[in-house]
Amino acid sequence: MKVAVFSTKAYDRQFLAAANSDHQHELVFLEPRLNRDTAILAAGFPAVCVFVHDQVDASTLQILAANNTRLVALRCAGFNNVDLKAAAQLGITIVRVPAYSPYGVAEHAVGLILSLNRKIHRAHNRVREGNFSIDGLLGFNLNGRTVGIVGTGKIGLILGHIMKGFGCNLLAYDVYQNPELEMIGGKYVELPELFANADIISLHCPLIAETHHLINEEAIAQMKSGMMLINTSRGGLIDTQAVIEGLKSGKIGYLGVDVYEQESELFFEDLSGEIIQDDIFQRLTTFPNVLITGHQAFFTAEALSNIAETTFANITDFDNGRPCGNEIRHQPQTEAKVLVN
Repeated sequence: MKVAVFSTKAYDRQFLAAANSDHQHELVFLEPRLNRDTAILAAGFPAVCVFVHDQVDASTLQILAANNTRLVALRCAGFNNVDLKAAAQLGITIVRVPAYSPYGVAEHAVGLILSLNRKIHRAHNRVREGNFSIDGLLGFNLNGRTVGIVGTGKIGLILGHIMKGFGCNLLAYDVYQNPELEMIGGKYVELPELFANADIISLHCPLIAETHHLINEEAIAQMKSGMMLINTSRGGLIDTQAVIEGLKSGKIGYLGVDVYEQESELFFEDLSGEIIQDDIFQRLTTFPNVLITGHQAFFTAEALSNIAETTFANITDFDNGRPCGNEIRHQPQTEAKVLVN
């Protein structure tokens, strides 16, 4: 099958080409992101392969459909960038990779927690400059602290296992409760109780209408003073301006994020020689208790292999007319109920 692969970097080509050796699809790698302006590049391709920042909205899908594209294969788990209703109306099938790096993402969240707590990133910079003072680097024991996990699917569950190993108490919130989390001592509570009692809150739910700005001014007001907030899921879960106010007041004592609401104009690109125009993002970088990484939580060799293998298995299923278990359908009555990731 002829596939136009958008938003490709060198590492994408490496892992996708290796996985395709078992499927023999005809791949054309394209560096631009997919949107209404670049969709014409897929003319004549029955399938396109896209990533998290590609814009698969109604206008883009209309152009794809007009040029005989019948399949959009997401090489990611999230699909908030896809207009599923428009895809269904146009007869375009959408498939995704539902779980490719749960350990990698959970472990990255733990890395953010440890680095923020013990100021490892700041200590590293000091030592490189010959400054061996430990003033200002005081941390706290994770043992005995309470961790609140919002979203207890694969990633949230793995994080629970890891933090339990540190001796933490676990609180959790999800529409669908995971019995395995309860088996390791986790307790499900409503969000206000989780906000009020957690020393560390880690977000692992998808971005849907009901979770947009889940962390807002009202939620922050309910939290412990000096708490730690971690987000490795989707940037839109956090109202960034409200979080900045929380940092300024001291309500939020630590912030670790691998995602950002307006990241599509920033992340995955080298902008080191440019003046970044996003004032809100730039404000975040001025806080000494904020640690930002550029959407790299998923970025492990195992994850890239899994992404590539599952993506081409999905495309091959479609090409051969077989049902694909990773197809996403427009289901307005049930979409809002899913809070796991």
